Amino acid sequence: MLKILIIDDEIDALEVLEWKLKTYVSDIEITICSSPKKALESIEVISPDLVFLDVHMPEMTGFRFLEKLSTRNFELIFTTAFDEFALQAFKEDAIAYLLKPIDKTELILTVDKARKKLNRENLALKIDTLLYSMKPSLPKINIYADGKIYLLDAIDVIMLQSDKSYTTIYLVSNKKIIVSKTLKEVEKKFKLSSFYRVHNSYLVNLDHVKEYIKRDGGDLILTNGLTASVSRKKKNELIEKLKLNV
Repeated sequence: MLKILIIDDEIDALEVLEWKLKTYVSDIEITICSSPKKALESIEVISPDLVFLDVHMPEMTGFRFLEKLSTRNFELIFTTAFDEFALQAFKEDAIAYLLKPIDKTELILTVDKARKKLNRENLALKIDTLLYSMKPSLPKINIYADGKIYLLDAIDVIMLQSDKSYTTIYLVSNKKIIVSKTLKEVEKKFKLSSFYRVHNSYLVNLDHVKEYIKRDGGDLILTNGLTASVSRKKKNELIEKLKLNV
């Protein structure tokens, strides 16, 4: 069922378009409104798939109506007795710009075009939703520090740095968690493909690597601006993991 909203201050034009749609187009539900101000108040409740919008209205133009919308989740067809606003209409990503009196054949073709576009968009949304639902959800990484347990998402962890018997965990929020364990002990919590021990002092989330600076082993510049040194024995394996052309 295609939900259609017609907005036009001219009652005759409003009723004629409603009649043509009911007569020549199937599987539709129509709401009519002669006041763009009232349409603004109720459009979220109506939630139309397709809006026929008159350009010239005394309360506000069709273009002004669109400017006042907080969101726009419908396809758009402009209707008018004039043709000088066609270019501006298409800049608003309208499906069509129909001149009054609206031709029956053109009306049918235009609604069909809108329906096909909506079906494609709905299919794409369903596919995206399905793919998202199929993504495995990664378990939280639990870290005990400061008398509490932190539950971390892997993507939020940029780097772990050793400081003798302590380990500092750097997060994307710029927060640091200091754990009273060695990096070797904490590393067991990060047995994920995105984490790589590039140095005795650094365990890095490769998803947060921004630059690689070539030196003996090299240095990694991370997304938070910090630097992690790369040991010479880890250099080649790191280059392979990052798929670098060096």
